[in-house]
Amino acid sequence: MSNPNLQALTDAGVSIWLDDLSRDRLQTGNLKQLIEESHVVGVTSNPSIFQAALSKGDRYREDLTALTRAGKSVEEIVFDLTTSDVRDACDLFLPIFESTDGIDGRVSIEVDPRIAHETEPTVQEARHLHAAVDRPNVYIKIPATKAGLPAIAATLAEGISVNVTLIFSLERYRGVMNAFLEGLERAHRAGKDLHSITSVASFFVSRVDTEVDKRLDAIGTDEAAALRGKAGLANARLAYEAFEEVFATPRWKSLEAEGARVQRPLWASTGVKDPAFPDTLYVTELVAPNVVNTMPQKTLEATADHGEIHGDTVTGTYDESRATLDALEHLGISYTSVVDLLEDEGVAKFEKAWDELGEGVKAEMAKAGA
Repeated sequence: MSNPNLQALTDAGVSIWLDDLSRDRLQTGNLKQLIEESHVVGVTSNPSIFQAALSKGDRYREDLTALTRAGKSVEEIVFDLTTSDVRDACDLFLPIFESTDGIDGRVSIEVDPRIAHETEPTVQEARHLHAAVDRPNVYIKIPATKAGLPAIAATLAEGISVNVTLIFSLERYRGVMNAFLEGLERAHRAGKDLHSITSVASFFVSRVDTEVDKRLDAIGTDEAAALRGKAGLANARLAYEAFEEVFATPRWKSLEAEGARVQRPLWASTGVKDPAFPDTLYVTELVAPNVVNTMPQKTLEATADHGEIHGDTVTGTYDESRATLDALEHLGISYTSVVDLLEDEGVAKFEKAWDELGEGVKAEMAKAGA
């Protein structure tokens, strides 16, 4: 039975991806059910998600024990377990990948976040992950740090599809789109099939509001209170404006003529963290053609239950969105300060989750008698 709200979202041009992957979801049939009943056409993962998956239940124990007894290191075990889950998810989503000509049916796996500020190691890790998963519908996630931009271009140039993650600022997003175009141009010169190389750009939403609203609350005026919950949407909507501009340029059109497909914006961090706001805020207010919304299951269920989809809620909002960011600057909240902090925190959170993942594996190795 198709859910009408999720159907309406799909019909409006939004691809629904789940922001969670675990062996439990794969083995219980939960992910398959979400594909069949909830219009889920892709899945994303990151170090935090894998750390949570390995810390719950015992579905990894048998493999962990075997890998430990085979003399594998902590890092090798983490690599084997995560790529195995992604490979199985890719197989599950393959029919969607094929039916959408490679647009959806995608599964993402992230490079080691500890090398987020190193270009060449990131490219090497992207190659390694791509070869290990060995599925046409895998996306390699690369953070949009300054060092990540040339790594994104280099990875795409080799014909590897990329999910660019941890984008917070409009300036950095334009840098990401430029890296995408550069990567495709290099791929074309190398004789690669551009139609087979796709990408999404993961623009984070709720974390912007969390940081900005904390600063607004510290100001404490009525003017500040009136701006709560508006920065994340304004930022994302202006990102979509930038997307429309870049993918209308002659530079893009020449690549499109060679078979290239646009790098779609992906709304990430779409779970609402402030109970004062509607729990579907970052879904219903970010509806536009040619985007992905990757949701935690709680947000997916809320949208299915009571999300009101009324078509495009992004185009035509750009002047209002600029006014929102201008009003924040007027109150002394620096846009640059906010987005720079969020990027640093985003990388640090993934590094911490990666370390915790390793510690969890170590503990299981000890149980296995290593």
